[in-house]
Amino acid sequence: MSSFARRRLLRGAARTRRATLGSVRTVAGRWEAFVRWFNGLEVGENAVLLGFALAIGVIGALGVVAFYRLIDLAYISFFEWPATHLSRQDFLAYRPLLTGAGIAVAWWTMERFGSGLQGLNVPDVQLAVARRGGDIPTRPAFARTAASAITLGAGGSAGSEGPVAVLGSALASLLGRVFRFDAERVKILVAAGAAAGISAAFNAPLAGAFFALEEILGSLSVGAFPPVVVSSVVAAVVSHSFFGNHPAFPIPVEYGYALTREVFVFYPVLGLLAGLVAALFIRVYFLMETGARRVPLPAAAVPWVGGAVVGAMVYASNGVLVGYGHLAVSLEVFGRLPWSALLLLALGKIVATSVTLNAGGSGGVFTPSLYVGAALGGAFGVALADVFPGLGLHPEAYAVVGMGALVAAATDAPITGILIVFEMTNDYAIVLPLMLATVIAYVVARRLEPDSLYSGWLRRRGERIAHGADRDVLAGLRVADACDRDPQVIGEAATVAQLLEHLGGGEQTEFPVVDTQLRLTGVITVAQLGRIAKDRGDLAPVLVAADLAIPVEPARPDESLLEAIRKMGIRGSDTLPVVDPRTGRLCGLISRAHILAVYERVVAAGPEASAGGSSARSPSVE
Repeated sequence: MSSFARRRLLRGAARTRRATLGSVRTVAGRWEAFVRWFNGLEVGENAVLLGFALAIGVIGALGVVAFYRLIDLAYISFFEWPATHLSRQDFLAYRPLLTGAGIAVAWWTMERFGSGLQGLNVPDVQLAVARRGGDIPTRPAFARTAASAITLGAGGSAGSEGPVAVLGSALASLLGRVFRFDAERVKILVAAGAAAGISAAFNAPLAGAFFALEEILGSLSVGAFPPVVVSSVVAAVVSHSFFGNHPAFPIPVEYGYALTREVFVFYPVLGLLAGLVAALFIRVYFLMETGARRVPLPAAAVPWVGGAVVGAMVYASNGVLVGYGHLAVSLEVFGRLPWSALLLLALGKIVATSVTLNAGGSGGVFTPSLYVGAALGGAFGVALADVFPGLGLHPEAYAVVGMGALVAAATDAPITGILIVFEMTNDYAIVLPLMLATVIAYVVARRLEPDSLYSGWLRRRGERIAHGADRDVLAGLRVADACDRDPQVIGEAATVAQLLEHLGGGEQTEFPVVDTQLRLTGVITVAQLGRIAKDRGDLAPVLVAADLAIPVEPARPDESLLEAIRKMGIRGSDTLPVVDPRTGRLCGLISRAHILAVYERVVAAGPEASAGGSSARSPSVE
């Protein structure tokens, strides 16, 4: 090519780039003008939220449909197509390798297109709502959706609820950012997106709405309730046109409890067992997470090994451990197998899910929790039927209740656990044992394991999101950030005359009493000093400060302000002494006023603001 032709070609390319850039700027300018015009309309907040919730419901449901199509495509690619080219014996031998390949592809997808993010799951959506104003990156969310579809289609043990909740939330977040909405509005839309995903995936609009409120927003906010419900209902209606009006887990025709005594005897025991197994699930899951990081293998080899292990487990279960494509296992299976086989399935599902998600696979933990609960409940029901053959027990009923109880205990979502089972059965009678077993399971699990599968993931990354942003702010600040390090204190040998000197001496309402080594003896309140002033003639000769000190549970400098507030509430006081647990010495005093001041400063300045104590001095004894 001649130099003249080359220059002409370059000039033409430059003109094309300028024209394209000019078109993009024109479109962007017009969009910005439209957004300013739209946001300038005097439309009520509820009208805007409901309108966008309707759109998010439709988009979220279509996203679920696309996600299920991707799962089926992956299943065809990894299983159906190889099965047509291999003998049955060869195919069964290769199945673990195929699952390993699928999880390796899912891992590569996240590494290549998801910026290597570990998150983009339900806990990360919680974090985005609490920390980032609902800002969820779109490209990693799409990568997570694709990786999850590959994981599930290749026979990995994971759930579909996490990916669909993240996808719906990411689409809603994108919509909110495109229209330049403020953070509070985007948060509500993100919750609506999560509700749409869960509702469409499980055909459970009530459970979808309460999952979003309970897990994503962390509160049953009145302002968020209408748009979240609208989005959830619209998503369910749209999904019906593709999947029909049937539950995600087909329910047997004949189930239920035959005797009232079951509600008060057998189902509470099932709740206890579900709580124990939920705590086991949580601990095994995070133990696998730690183990996966310590495996002496290259990062790219871990998905192959983990996938092969899961594939071998699925093969050993004859496929019952994971189902086929996006189709779930029928609950009838959990009422017909021997109790020992069902118990092995429950334990196997815990291990398979933990390996899948920590070896590089993608997906959720909600659906596996339902599976573990169904297998556990079925095992318990079959065992009872074997022991009491004359009672006419239905093991399927125990499987259904076990689903709700275990998902509530494992994911810290008791309301969602009850509602999703109710919507699947459409039977009010099963709600009675379900509620009882769910509450017991939830209490037992939190007693044994404070973390859920969601909160544990966050805590291990230095975050704590629970029950709303206010709680999150307080949980992220330490007592040392807010306490007064130079309060007025009283020596334990102080006389009545010395005690009365503290009346009217300032705003402090409680005075720590310490020994000569600054070790805490207790506290004396202003109210006590008032009573002493009234009766000082009788008390002066016989009492010292140590006699009047009230023992209290002190706060520690490394405790969260949330824990300090809890201790104040238990004691019914506005003040707590702060004691160093290593030395036992008093190192300050913290009050509700101190906590409120730090909270307001942090909220006003943003989460990056650092909170400092009131003084760096040590308390002195009077």
